Amino acid sequence: MEKKRILLIGTGGTIASEMGDNGLEPELTSRQLLRYVPDISGICEIDCVQLFSLDSTNIRPEHWLRIAGTIRECYTKYDGFVISHGTDTMAYTAAGLSYLIQNSLKPIVLTGAQKPIGYETTDSKQNLRDAFTVAASGMSGVLLVFNGKIIMGTRARKTRSKSFEAFSSINYPIVGMVQDGRLIQYIRTESDVPVRFYGNLDAKVSLLKLVPGIACGVLEYLLERSSAVIIESFGVGGLPVYETGSFYETIKQGLDAGKTVVLTTQVENEGSDLSVYHVGSSIKRNLPILEAYDMTTEAVVAKLMWILCQTTEREEVARLFYAPIACDILSAF
Repeated sequence: MEKKRILLIGTGGTIASEMGDNGLEPELTSRQLLRYVPDISGICEIDCVQLFSLDSTNIRPEHWLRIAGTIRECYTKYDGFVISHGTDTMAYTAAGLSYLIQNSLKPIVLTGAQKPIGYETTDSKQNLRDAFTVAASGMSGVLLVFNGKIIMGTRARKTRSKSFEAFSSINYPIVGMVQDGRLIQYIRTESDVPVRFYGNLDAKVSLLKLVPGIACGVLEYLLERSSAVIIESFGVGGLPVYETGSFYETIKQGLDAGKTVVLTTQVENEGSDLSVYHVGSSIKRNLPILEAYDMTTEAVVAKLMWILCQTTEREEVARLFYAPIACDILSAF
């Protein structure tokens, strides 16, 4: 059987890092990475492209657009794609690509490592092998492969800062595993809709994490400077009511100015439900805010950036926000 053709896209990250004077820095190219795992050539045929060499802390939406643009240019030439990426913002990039490249029948796989590939004890080599196994498998859509897990791009989150078990699938099952080089697929997410690429994002999306006693002036500041603000509230969701200052009035003023406001929860699992307590139900009942439900914050950020380049009309923003894309939301309404 003819081998699948896979394009490896290098972006930097720990996997490609070497020790410098001030700590680890991305130095290795995608082609140099492959020299550490020559056995991957038995899985598929590989071409390489190096887009940039960045610590993922420095990766921004403009870099998501470059990755998506490269895949768009090469989409007909390859059977799948592997993106080597730093772990710290990999979940954001995975979510961003899930909206920029929709309904892909070809696998677009992100992976990386907690330890550089040149270290004696490293997860880099196995993660790369697993990523290429998935990319050559015929699975579809944007996926994150790490420590044997296959996670939907809209559901991934980095939940451990050091251990090899770095990523979790939030409010959604993992879609498969790679064990001893063998792919075990649990969930199929194929689409009969043609792939669609998008080329723009509105990066003016801000996130406010509530802490006890926070002043609503912080929210006012963000609304003035953003197209949309996501508020990570406590528990199932709600906004504090203080003796001074009013989150309600601040949000109303922002909405009247055409801004988008989304309420979500800081709690990692099980999502929001603003209807439970008065602090949530009153604001949702009286103001046209959006609720994230079981979506990850990473997905909410990326989805808003994508939506706000399609429309700023409030009802259409809401329709697109609640429309499931790549399994990003299940429990709305």
